[in-house]
Amino acid sequence: MRNLVIFLFLVSFAACSKKENNKIDVSNIDIETKVIRFDQKFYTTLPEKLADLKAEFPYLFPQANPDSVWVNKMKNKDELELFAETEKIYSDFTEETKQLTELFKHIKYYYPKFKEPKVITLLSNVDYDSKVVLADSLLFISLDVFLGTDSPIYQTHPNYIKQNNNKEYLIVAVAEQFAEQIIPPTNDKSFVSKIVQEGKKLALIQAFLPNVTKQVIIGYTVGQYNWAEKSEAEIWKYFIEKEYLYSSDHQLTKRFIEDAPFSKFFLEVDKDSPGRIGAWFGWQIVDSYLNHYETGIRETMVTDNEEIFKNSKYKPKKQ
Repeated sequence: MRNLVIFLFLVSFAACSKKENNKIDVSNIDIETKVIRFDQKFYTTLPEKLADLKAEFPYLFPQANPDSVWVNKMKNKDELELFAETEKIYSDFTEETKQLTELFKHIKYYYPKFKEPKVITLLSNVDYDSKVVLADSLLFISLDVFLGTDSPIYQTHPNYIKQNNNKEYLIVAVAEQFAEQIIPPTNDKSFVSKIVQEGKKLALIQAFLPNVTKQVIIGYTVGQYNWAEKSEAEIWKYFIEKEYLYSSDHQLTKRFIEDAPFSKFFLEVDKDSPGRIGAWFGWQIVDSYLNHYETGIRETMVTDNEEIFKNSKYKPKKQ
């Protein structure tokens, strides 16, 4: 009887520990999130006050550009319209500041030496490559990339790109920048190592943002995420039969890991599939590894990708 009680206690303790790993208490972590609305300052500043703005933000005004460049930007009709559209969504940044604070608290929980950066919002003329930039102690967020999927600004943009041009995805894009700087790069060029590398990133983002749904974290619609779950066993079988896992063919990255309107199996299912399905599988592998070992998310990020795959005991779920 005594052994049974001990066993039940250990099972209960293990269950609680796992739950705590998913939803951690960060209420006692002290974070001061400072947000500077450079976009508002720039587009509401009179040209004769440009010198004051340059003195406050010297790193945003390359010396090679004469003042006339900045004055023209301040007066440019298209840029002023873009700013007006941005203000419709982000005139009040209170909710986003709360989300950033929660994110920073979770990063600090896992990485105690973390120091929250100064956040600067700006407009980049919808530059997807620079939507979020982390540079030392500064975090730049291009708000004009997150105006909403149906914004007229993105009218001519591909659907697979603009489906994540929304407020919901902003905090994920920020978390992704931190995850990319934390996870060590790998020299292993095999397909399975590449998808595990992507899986690490998604798992770390999930740890940093425990209240964000999985489909938002990977940038899928609900329908796309459901398709991935439903097709898991069939796709994994396809990867095995094609002997892709240990292939170093760089085309596999383009077909299954990079952003794309769909994944490229060269089959009828292509039209229904979401892009980046390889990253989704890498996430399942990393999650399986975390469920079988007590190493924790921080240790897993520095574990060799091949070791994670071999010890993950990953098996696709059959629907």
